[in-house]
Amino acid sequence: AYRSCLGILRLGQSYGEARLERACQRALMLGSCRYKSIESILKHRLDEQPLEEQQELALPDTHDNIRGPAYYH
Repeated sequence: AYRSCLGILRLGQSYGEARLERACQRALMLGSCRYKSIESILKHRLDEQPLEEQQELALPDTHDNIRGPAYYH
């Protein structure tokens, strides 16, 4: 793990600190914080593309199968 961390930090020297930071942010969002993932993001310039906004799931307030508060009292 230590060498992997050093490798990731070394990517900052090659690609720049700002790009590395954006690549790490994208990797965190994807749930893949491995050296190869971050390197691939940088190689393919995915860090320069805007991050997709995560949409919140809106649940319906009323539905035939939802029991109201009166059911539990």
